[in-house]
Amino acid sequence: MNKTKDNTVQVVFISLLLDLLAFTMILPLFPALLDYYKEIEDDRGMYYKILHHIQRARQFIDAPDRVNTVLYGGFLGSMYSFLQFLSSPIVGALSDMYGRKPMMIVCLTGIALSYLLWALSCNFTIFVLARFVGGICKGNINLSMAIISDVTSSKSRGRAMALVGIAFSIGFVAGPMIGAFFAWLSSNNRQGAWYIMPAVFALLLAGSDLGFVICNLKESLPTNCRTKSLASGLSGILTYINPIDLFQFNGVSGLSSQEKKNLRTLGSAYFVYLFVYSGLEFTLTFLTHYLFDFTSMQQGWMFLGIGLVMAVLQGTWVRTIPSDKTKSVAELGLWLIIPAFVCVGLANEILMLSLGVLLFAISTAMVVTCMMTLVTRIGPDYQKGAITGVFRSLGALARACGPVVASLAFWCIGSRATYLTGAVCLILPPIILRTIKLF
Repeated sequence: MNKTKDNTVQVVFISLLLDLLAFTMILPLFPALLDYYKEIEDDRGMYYKILHHIQRARQFIDAPDRVNTVLYGGFLGSMYSFLQFLSSPIVGALSDMYGRKPMMIVCLTGIALSYLLWALSCNFTIFVLARFVGGICKGNINLSMAIISDVTSSKSRGRAMALVGIAFSIGFVAGPMIGAFFAWLSSNNRQGAWYIMPAVFALLLAGSDLGFVICNLKESLPTNCRTKSLASGLSGILTYINPIDLFQFNGVSGLSSQEKKNLRTLGSAYFVYLFVYSGLEFTLTFLTHYLFDFTSMQQGWMFLGIGLVMAVLQGTWVRTIPSDKTKSVAELGLWLIIPAFVCVGLANEILMLSLGVLLFAISTAMVVTCMMTLVTRIGPDYQKGAITGVFRSLGALARACGPVVASLAFWCIGSRATYLTGAVCLILPPIILRTIKLF
């Protein structure tokens, strides 16, 4: 890469880091936030209107009352990802038409607005609105992948994509700890709306990210490489959000039959993996909250450990994996997630839980980076935005379904059965990935 391209990758890395620090701050706060809105709202609020229906279902299946908030969390997590599923491929396709930077600015502006709404969320309805705005504007990660694909060659792309993984790792190291620290500080001061401090800090990070991108990001997609139209009007838009078309990658042109076959296989493996993974990952904070009585600060320490392991692996080993080894490393990571969730599901003490979380971090460091590196090697350069958009949209669809299904299972049959069933289902992704021919 030349100096300009190196600078572009660095700008993308810093932008992602700022975004992910803000995004991950809320992770250890979810159980406490939902408990807070339950305490402050009256019978006329959205929280209790939903709770009325949950209580009727709870009595029917005899689910424990104390884990009701896991359903709220699951539905909010799924809503956020479903909106990302709708917007991600459209944002990617629009960036192929109008350029990466304008769409990045639009996304980051919406994300900053979502944190402003969170800071103002004096009731559950406004908090839901904040999550809605954040989800529909969360196309910046997809755009970051497309920008990296624009400015790197197939040989150097793996190292650049590893920087994305490092940004995620640092975000998981610092973001949850920052959020938990502010929540602890606010709750100790007994000032009521304790969520305001982490929300305002997230807003400051998002505003800094927006300003940084406006001032420093160079457009990575030349005018002569842009597509002329979004397929054909409404039918073209529907191609990017129709699940059948997504799995078939029908919104991407210029692919050989082998490239399309590889994309479809890789997309299927990624979807199954993220469907189970995202659901169990999302319920992890509720599991530790209910079974181990973790506070927000303890949740933050857990995410700190996960992020440190991921950062060390991606900063040293994963980013140096040769291109011909990427697929085998991805397969190994997919196999490792199975014992990780078995350990978490069977955990009755901190030691077993810690072992499961360690394996979880190691697996995640390997899979996410390697899978994204594989997908960016397929197809013509002028379609990278559409390809990564469709691929990430499949991931968003999986994340839209996973949390709500896992939360319902957690609520109905308990955490142990949920995690063990998920571990069995995770046998499928590495088997599917093995069928891909090297390219």
